[in-house]
Amino acid sequence: MKRVLVPLAEGFEEIEAVTLIDVLRRGGIEVVVGGLEGDGAVVGAHGLSITPDTALAAAEGPWDLVLLPGGMGGTQRMIAHQGLRDLLRARVESGAPVAAICAAPMVLDAAGVLPQGRFTMYPGLEGRLSTGGALAEDVVDAGVVLTSRGPATAMRFALHLVGRLMGGQVREQVAAGLLFVGE
Repeated sequence: MKRVLVPLAEGFEEIEAVTLIDVLRRGGIEVVVGGLEGDGAVVGAHGLSITPDTALAAAEGPWDLVLLPGGMGGTQRMIAHQGLRDLLRARVESGAPVAAICAAPMVLDAAGVLPQGRFTMYPGLEGRLSTGGALAEDVVDAGVVLTSRGPATAMRFALHLVGRLMGGQVREQVAAGLLFVGE
């Protein structure tokens, strides 16, 4: 079974986190939500609370993917978390994939793994990066680093990740069950 770690920090973007977790689970992927500050309820940017499966520090891999939801508050907390930045850097250096949506590519930038000119993110945040060249695309798959723009692209991104991890047939089955119209 494929396994994905989703770190969750106070101020996360609810649409992104819930959509990504739900769609990946529908695709038969084990998704483990790791609370950045522990295993208690984590409150999103708009007041929705999610109880993580475990504390991030206690989450045990191996992971087929580490996936970061956006939301400015959550992103700032993830940037400040040295252990998460180290995990992301080690994964990319070993060729293991990481993914981020909305503001969360800023975490990849802070970890030094955001590929120049081969990523996307929430429009207008590009000036906060040391890496340049954000693309105006909904989803950018740069091999080891996968990124998406924001809440409205979360479904497309989640389905792309299902396809990457489980194959096109599973992606199409999940998309059909969700009545997804698109690519």
